[in-house]
Amino acid sequence: MLTFLRTVGWLFAIVLSTVPSYWLLVHPRAESWRSRRGARFRILGPLWIAIWVAVGAITWPWRHIAWYSNPLFWLAAAPFFAIGFYLYHRARATFSFAQLTGRPEVEGDMFEQRLVNSGIHARVRHPVYLGHLCELIGWSLGTGLAVIYILTGFAIITGAIMIRMEDDELERRFGEPYRRYRKATPAVIPRLVSRAADPTTTELRAKS
Repeated sequence: MLTFLRTVGWLFAIVLSTVPSYWLLVHPRAESWRSRRGARFRILGPLWIAIWVAVGAITWPWRHIAWYSNPLFWLAAAPFFAIGFYLYHRARATFSFAQLTGRPEVEGDMFEQRLVNSGIHARVRHPVYLGHLCELIGWSLGTGLAVIYILTGFAIITGAIMIRMEDDELERRFGEPYRRYRKATPAVIPRLVSRAADPTTTELRAKS
């Protein structure tokens, strides 16, 4: 059972830890992606899968190396799993699946661009990324696998770069409303009390 859980954790870590790497392909050239015609995700989707394969191949030889093996660490991991799922659920309440996968970022001709600053986004600007981090920490603690700890560190470093680039791109896109939102709302450490949403901005909504 432990071997199975460690394998599942390693696979999850590959996917979650490469989210920033995937978005680093998008945010520096977001306008260029939006200007392209056709299905952009036919290009970006295979690129992300290629990143999974590359990271899986690199980490394969070390996937069984554990720094410890203690069932009590799964108890320590449980709150992180719970917080991660809670953040995903709250983010899903204001974002559609298409928005969570970033389609409005690269298919601006198909989606109306509006800033989201309500719900969980009134407490933290990037709740989904925070959810990814919580899940990675949970798998790191529970499995004790060195490779998952390393992938979590990789995700933190690349995630910090990604968030900075994403915030800059959103500021260019939305202007002053996003600058006010960025100044008032933490990036990844949620505020305990949410502020009222800016009445001049609303949630992203697909045209159809």
